[in-house]
Amino acid sequence: MHFKLIVAFVRDEKTEAVMEAAREAGATGCTVINNARGEGIETAKTFFGLTLTTQRDVVLTLVEKHLSRHILEHIGEVGEFDSEPGTGIAMMLDVEDAVGVMHQAQELSELVEENL
Repeated sequence: MHFKLIVAFVRDEKTEAVMEAAREAGATGCTVINNARGEGIETAKTFFGLTLTTQRDVVLTLVEKHLSRHILEHIGEVGEFDSEPGTGIAMMLDVEDAVGVMHQAQELSELVEENL
């Protein structure tokens, strides 16, 4: 079985919706890393040296490669990444190998066969 890693940088108020969207589209789970920060085209506003930006979360989702594009697109729609600047970004990376996912292999095999 071949996997892709979807990495999504999401506004904290959209994290739950993005996780739910990934599961709806076929993901079997996600890992969230809280308190990420970054900067886009425009620099962040500051007030007395404090940055005035919203918190970001990083949502990591390991998915079967045949389901990956659909999951990525669904995450993008729900997260509204293309609707306005600063809402978030998601990318997909190839995964050479993974351990600890054998208990999900049966479920993923059935799901992939349904979708092919």
